[in-house]
Amino acid sequence: MNKKKLVILTGPTAVGKTELSLDLAKAIDGEIISADSIQVYKHLDIGSAKIMPEEMQGIRHHLIDVLEPWENFNVSEFKKMACEAMEDIYSRNKIPIITGGTGFYIQAILYDIDFKENTDDGYRASLEKIYEEEGPNPLIKMLESTDKDALDAIGTKNIRRIIRALEYYHQTGEKISVHNERERQKVSPYNNAYFVLNCDRNILYKRIEQRIDNMILNGLVDEVKALVEKYNVNRDMVSMQGLGYKEILMYLNNEISLDDAIYILKRDTRHFAKRQLTWFRREKEVIWLNKDELTEKEIQLDFMLNELKKRNII
Repeated sequence: MNKKKLVILTGPTAVGKTELSLDLAKAIDGEIISADSIQVYKHLDIGSAKIMPEEMQGIRHHLIDVLEPWENFNVSEFKKMACEAMEDIYSRNKIPIITGGTGFYIQAILYDIDFKENTDDGYRASLEKIYEEEGPNPLIKMLESTDKDALDAIGTKNIRRIIRALEYYHQTGEKISVHNERERQKVSPYNNAYFVLNCDRNILYKRIEQRIDNMILNGLVDEVKALVEKYNVNRDMVSMQGLGYKEILMYLNNEISLDDAIYILKRDTRHFAKRQLTWFRREKEVIWLNKDELTEKEIQLDFMLNELKKRNII
């Protein structure tokens, strides 16, 4: 009972986490930590569906708009920054609420995963050279042959994580999927509640497509164009590997049409949502919030508050 309190509200992209997280924060006197690999960047607003200051309803948010577009960001950096934010929140006797859809980031905090720095023996550079010269397929085939479970979890689009998985196997002789599963079995140092918001798949896919249509209407192309002109961004930057940015970059580089970019973005976002749900289903002790059953936002909030009371979090 001496464990520090922690609330997690996650779920697939476009399911409606942001609005519910604000109600939850107001109800339990909490502050929100974003577990999103793109919202951490300044100037990447439309494509990341970032909550803007005027929408925060007075709730303090952390890890939003803290990095420049050219800076690197990974799970190790996230854990460091999130832990600092949590200590700040605890110092004011408030409850941290981690919200966002990056399951690996959430796992890093929840189970206090230790990310040891590995000695760089040049292997990563050799993989990056393969990617530059031959494209993603050789790396995808390499991971499929060494760790198919990792490839299934990562997908074929996230080359940065594919390279990391190959690098981990090269340096340790252990599959990164085995490492991740072992970490998932650890006991959390926090008195926590891990909520996963979900809805019917067809409804979710419609929400995804509507969100992307709105992004285009709200100026996603102009946002990416401005990033290119002001900050000279390119596809090798971590910030530009996010959904919405890499596709529009391809359009601006005259590699594909805008219609094709939108089609690819919708397709890959649906695939991403499916992988997110696969990840959350493997996590232990998650509390599912099914919007098909808990249809009203007020009902969802009451359900969460009752669970938090049972766990002596509030």
